[in-house]
Amino acid sequence: MDMAKGLLRGLAGAAVVSATLLALAGCQDDDGKTGANGAKDGRNPVIAPGKPGERARTLSPEQAARERPDDTPNAADQTYVRGMIEHHRQALTMSALAPDRASAEAVKGLAERIAAAQRPEIGAMEKWLARYPAPSGAAAGTGGGGTGGTGGTGGTGGHDHGAMPGMATEQQLKELADARGTDFDRLFLKLMTAHHEGALKMAGQALAGGNNVAVEEMATEVVATQTAEIHRMRALG
Repeated sequence: MDMAKGLLRGLAGAAVVSATLLALAGCQDDDGKTGANGAKDGRNPVIAPGKPGERARTLSPEQAARERPDDTPNAADQTYVRGMIEHHRQALTMSALAPDRASAEAVKGLAERIAAAQRPEIGAMEKWLARYPAPSGAAAGTGGGGTGGTGGTGGTGGHDHGAMPGMATEQQLKELADARGTDFDRLFLKLMTAHHEGALKMAGQALAGGNNVAVEEMATEVVATQTAEIHRMRALG
């Protein structure tokens, strides 16, 4: 599944609900029925569709505004997106080593698929950050280094690495870069499996503590795609 599409669906989700609630406006008389001349104060009431099997409700504009779902990003959302960008960058760093070092075509193909999926996911998450910038001083030191960092050691320092589950250490990345053939295959599968397992933990934390529907979509995508890839890597190992 494509996280970039998931992000677009997520960003649209709250807007769709709100638009449905606010756009279905009608006129109402004193008996609660739809009238031709609108409310006495000149403001149109809002018709809120009910759940399946339930009748629609007529709300005042103030009631409709209060009942709009609030998916304002919280600290858990910000932490997840910023952290997962760095997490993905390290996966790109590891995957970029495979074409020249891996022995098994299956490992090369896996690395290629991981890079093809996670590169646009980084772009989607960066768009989310542009839409929902962290408050001044928040999440400092997380997600630093711009949009680069797909080479070298993933674009973050050791402190950030230690804060995120599954991240390979500098020494492990060096060992992977020095390995060749079947030794590379074995180490790549080991490190990337741990990396994916860390991503699942991060996604679980976002799903448990986050508030934003787009982040929920992104985390759900990570759980689905990376769980499948873990199974594939274990089968290859």
